[in-house]
Amino acid sequence: MKQRKKVLLIATGGTIASGYTEEGLAPQIAAESLLRYVEEYRDFCSVDVEEPFSLDSTNVYGKHWLALAGLIEKKYTDYDGFVICHGTDTMAFTAAALSYLIQNSKKPIVVTGAQKPIDLPVTDARTNLLDSLRFASDARAHGVNIVFGGNVIAGTRAKKERSKSYNAFSSINYPNIAVIRDGRIIFYIEDGDRIQGPVTFYHELNEKILLLKLIPGMDGTVLNSLFPFYDGVIIEAFGVGGFPDYGEVPFYSEIRRWIAAGKFVMMATQVTHEGSDMEVYQVGKVIKEAFGLMEAYDMTLEATVTKAMWALGQTRETEAFRRLFYRTVNHDILLREE
Repeated sequence: MKQRKKVLLIATGGTIASGYTEEGLAPQIAAESLLRYVEEYRDFCSVDVEEPFSLDSTNVYGKHWLALAGLIEKKYTDYDGFVICHGTDTMAFTAAALSYLIQNSKKPIVVTGAQKPIDLPVTDARTNLLDSLRFASDARAHGVNIVFGGNVIAGTRAKKERSKSYNAFSSINYPNIAVIRDGRIIFYIEDGDRIQGPVTFYHELNEKILLLKLIPGMDGTVLNSLFPFYDGVIIEAFGVGGFPDYGEVPFYSEIRRWIAAGKFVMMATQVTHEGSDMEVYQVGKVIKEAFGLMEAYDMTLEATVTKAMWALGQTRETEAFRRLFYRTVNHDILLREE
């Protein structure tokens, strides 16, 4: 008889565990109760439960990512895999952050959730949870992934693109790792044998990173007002990336000020697919070459933000930061500076 895998279910709240209140949906269902809806898991794994916090994912941020990584580090040798139940709204940020905080894991760390509470007659929660437990029990699975709507997405490549539909998450600029259909896992990418070295846990994030979305007419004054509060800014620009040249305070002069003060300025794109390339147009190429600006290329915004927080938590030295930021982690970047 095949030995069942041992999985730790980490419940953090979210829609999957929510109930209706007079003020709207809010996390209410206890962690142990989630398993009552997916009794089939007993065929392939045993499950223990932890509940470090119970929140709507709107309220999840850096300290919670560190707490989750710390809990997995503490329990890492005791389990074959981990499943985190999480709200969908910031799930992509959490999955990306955990990809940087927990690297080279040969064990699967799955993040999942639902668009409807698990106790409703019609819901995606039971399928997502059972699929996640199944994936966390598979010997081929490893690293941080989101399992949702039958898709397995690398933790750094997921984005919530639909606010209500069950197929809420897409893999951006990278294929799905696998799909799960009728209890069968079909892998598209099997690369566990490429993991070199032991699992590495990181314990520092610098959350003083701002994501600034440009709109037509915005000028550099906004950077001036934000200067005291942040150590780095990721500017979400139009198209493949560039800075507008208008207004009383041009971006050029403000970026000079940030960089002279040892702060980091990076460029990303508002366009979801295909990534940035500041070298294409004059509005990007001139300022990139003037300051050696970094850009996100094909990374998701969620990965760009959390990777910057992680990298800046390890170093404030410019070249060391650049090396960390452009190092591929959990499939997060294909196009990058060498």
